[in-house]
Amino acid sequence: MKGPAIFLAQFLPPSQEETSLRSMCEWASNLGYEGVQIPTWDARIFDLKLASESQQYCDQVLSVCHDAGVQISELSTHLQGQLVASHAAYTEALNSLCPEQCSDDVIAQRMWAREQLLMAAKASQRLKLTTHATFSGALLWHRVYPWPQRPDELVSEAFTQLASLWMPILDAFDAAGVDICFELHPGEDLHDGLTFDRFLAAVGGHARANILYDPSHFLLQQLDYVGFIDLYHDRIKAFHVKDAEFRPSAKAGLYGGYASWVDRPGRFRSLGDGQIDFRAIFSKFAQYGYDGWAVLEWECCLKHPDQGAEEGAPFIRKHFIRTTDRSFDDFSAAQGPRT
Repeated sequence: MKGPAIFLAQFLPPSQEETSLRSMCEWASNLGYEGVQIPTWDARIFDLKLASESQQYCDQVLSVCHDAGVQISELSTHLQGQLVASHAAYTEALNSLCPEQCSDDVIAQRMWAREQLLMAAKASQRLKLTTHATFSGALLWHRVYPWPQRPDELVSEAFTQLASLWMPILDAFDAAGVDICFELHPGEDLHDGLTFDRFLAAVGGHARANILYDPSHFLLQQLDYVGFIDLYHDRIKAFHVKDAEFRPSAKAGLYGGYASWVDRPGRFRSLGDGQIDFRAIFSKFAQYGYDGWAVLEWECCLKHPDQGAEEGAPFIRKHFIRTTDRSFDDFSAAQGPRT
């Protein structure tokens, strides 16, 4: 396992303030991180179009990271991936994720998002990356609860359409030698094992359709996040180290009652402040030989991000497991007759 790394998205200053990839990488390195996951939608730190076209620019990016003492774990297109497949019910809410000329136009948003993902494939190849982080988008999320009753064919048709939207992108990433890692996340059509299975079947078991494992989203769904690794370790190629807690009350449970993050029973927390059993998770990854990055994705409704970032690197590092190269009971191995 490589790391610790940090997803920069949550730590970028407000859009009106200046920043740069160099300053963010130096900040991360000074906190003890060895890798950065780079959001591709903020041109202050990364020009996705230029990276897809220019090896010289990509070499400069790699040089900036190297000089700061970090590597790139993955590029992220979470925001663009959301728009690859989106239902019209969300068009207005998603306008902020795309250029103004695509506002209120689902087809235009999808075309823009697809082009963004295709550029990300090429940029990842130029940067010599092998994994990429994104969202699947959501054609069906507004029908996640089976009331009103869903027509029998609705789910299968939606996953067929989702597959058709992603197949050209998966093929482009395949040509680039890069795995797409879908973060299984509420609000997306791919949010648990069953939905990933449906999608994988719809894309014919595509080798580049893989998983970004984030246990916080599974805890808040009350899913067995440790057992999940047993079932899907072959497809888990990326890892967000993020904590969460679920404390149901007499007034609210899984759905949260439209409460704020502070007041919801299910809340994201800074590392070590929630209920996730990271010792069990890192043990499972050691068991199955996971060799990707461990990336802090920090989201907490209580703690200041600076404190979360400071605590994240040592927390991750202390959970790393150096796997043994021999059996613990070798001392008792038979070595011939004894007297």
